[in-house]
Amino acid sequence: MKQHDLDVYINNPRLVEDKIKDFLENKILKIEPPEKEEIKGHILKAESDLMFVAEIVKQTLRFYDWALNGCYYACYHAALALIQIKGYTSKNHLATLCIIIKEFYKKELAKEDIETLSKFLDYEDVLFYVKTKNKREDATYSTKTLFDKKEVERLRIQATMFVNKIKDIVRDKL
Repeated sequence: MKQHDLDVYINNPRLVEDKIKDFLENKILKIEPPEKEEIKGHILKAESDLMFVAEIVKQTLRFYDWALNGCYYACYHAALALIQIKGYTSKNHLATLCIIIKEFYKKELAKEDIETLSKFLDYEDVLFYVKTKNKREDATYSTKTLFDKKEVERLRIQATMFVNKIKDIVRDKL
């Protein structure tokens, strides 16, 4: 997904609602009671993916395509934990993104919610999730095998910050 496409979703709540409705009707998204163990499992998987990426960056001058995959999947597992606290499960990347946009992206908050403002995802967080997915697709589907170590390290740091932000949100709900 390109930034323009993301902007279309972010700036069009009706489109997001329609996509969510389609995903629910086609059983791509499900509404289920949040399961603490499943949420914790996604967070543990995200942390494991980040450790894998750190080891690749530290130990080798190769396999950065797999490190990029690890960055994305760390973010994706964290996102799955996040949507589950709202009662959704997903096996589709766009469906997950739509729920994140609907449920967590810059909501109008009541006065009593102001304290938690910093815990909601902002545009840069959502954009990072999409950019990481794009990098993962490049690493997975292209024939390119050489990726820049500095870029992988930068994405690893951003992925860690993304996962930590979601861990903070989820921790308050468990």
